[in-house]
Amino acid sequence: MTERIVVVGAALLDGGRLLAARRSAPPELAGRWELPGGKVERGETPEAALVRELREELGIAAAPVERVPGEWPLKPPYVLQVWTARLLPGSGRPQPLQDHDELRWLTPGERWDVDWLEQDVPAVHATVALLDSGAR
Repeated sequence: MTERIVVVGAALLDGGRLLAARRSAPPELAGRWELPGGKVERGETPEAALVRELREELGIAAAPVERVPGEWPLKPPYVLQVWTARLLPGSGRPQPLQDHDELRWLTPGERWDVDWLEQDVPAVHATVALLDSGAR
């Protein structure tokens, strides 16, 4: 049996807005939007991976808040897990440092205005449902 590899996604929140990141690579994903994040390394917890990936990709310090219920298949052997997260005070503004060329803070009315990657759509739906339920 192939070992599954967890990819963490961050539903980074700021005053009710959700951060979306536009991929710049690889070419088949470029121009599409996703929740920022990345692979969990061997020996790393998903929460630690989330903090590390947000620091590497966006140059910010963030704290995981709550796991979004569910897990979504990506290209085998990868699966996506999502956590809500918040910027830590003094962290600065997220910047597209790695794998992305644009970031957008989406208000509740704008959450579907971007062209999400197909594999992220179910995770974004679950995240939006969690946010709309008032959970954080």
